[in-house]
Amino acid sequence: MSSMWEQFRLLLPGWTDLFEIVIVAALAYRILILLQRTRAMQMILGVGLLAGIYFFARILDLPLIRTLLETLFQYGAIAALVVFQPELRAALARLGQSRMLRVFAKLESRQVVGEIVEAVEQLSRTNTGAIIALENEVGLDEYASTGSPVDARVSQEMLNAIFTPLSPLHDGAVIISGDTIKAAGAILPLTQTAFPDRSMGTRHRAALGLSDETDALVIVVSEETARVSVCHAGRMEVGVTLDRLRELLEGTLPEQGKGFRLIPSVG
Repeated sequence: MSSMWEQFRLLLPGWTDLFEIVIVAALAYRILILLQRTRAMQMILGVGLLAGIYFFARILDLPLIRTLLETLFQYGAIAALVVFQPELRAALARLGQSRMLRVFAKLESRQVVGEIVEAVEQLSRTNTGAIIALENEVGLDEYASTGSPVDARVSQEMLNAIFTPLSPLHDGAVIISGDTIKAAGAILPLTQTAFPDRSMGTRHRAALGLSDETDALVIVVSEETARVSVCHAGRMEVGVTLDRLRELLEGTLPEQGKGFRLIPSVG
C-alpha cells in the first residue's frame, strides 16, 4: 500500500513544476495572440491537421503516409522559418516592446493617421483615384517589391503627389509601413469576387484581394464616384466618412461582419 502511495506521489507536480507550467502556458497564449489572424496562424492550423493525419496513419499502420509526413515534418520546420520570417520578426518585436515605447508609438501613429485622412479628403474632393495599403502584422514586402521604392515619411503632400494623374505611379498602390511610405505603384492581387456595383473597378478588386491574403487595411478612393472604401479581413465598407476612416485607422475595427457592407471573398 505504501509503495503505491509513493508511486502516486511521484505523479503529483511540485511547486516548481506548477511554476514552469504557468510560464509555458502564458508564453504559448501570448504567442497565439500575436499570431492571430496572420498567415502564421493558418500554418499552425495546417500543421495541426497534418499531425492528426499522422496520428491516424500510425494507428492504422499506413507506412507510406507515415513516411511522407515524417519527411515533411523534418524539413518543413526550416522552410517555415524562411517563409514566415516577417511574421516571426514582428511577433518578437512586439514581445520586446515596453509600455513607454507603446505610448510614443501611439502618439506617432496619430500623426500618421492625420496625414492619411487629410490626403484621402483631398483625393476624394478632386476625384483622384487612389489605393493605400497599411501594413499590419503580415509583411507586405513581396507586394512592395512590384512597385518603386520610396522610403519617405507619410505626409499629405507626398501621398497627393504620388496619386496626381500625371504621376507615373498613380495607377498602382502605395504601401505604408508604420510612418514610412515603403513603395508606390505596387501591384496587388485581384479578388475574384463579383461586385454588385459596376462603379467598382480594378482598385477595389486589388484592395479586397490584398485584404483576403493579409491583415492589411486598404483604403480606396474611387476615381468615378469619389467615394472612399476600406477593405480589411476580406470585407469591404463602402462610402466611408472621414470620421469613420479615422476610427478604422486608429485600430477600432468593428467586429466581424458588424458595421461593414459585406462583399464576402471567394473560396
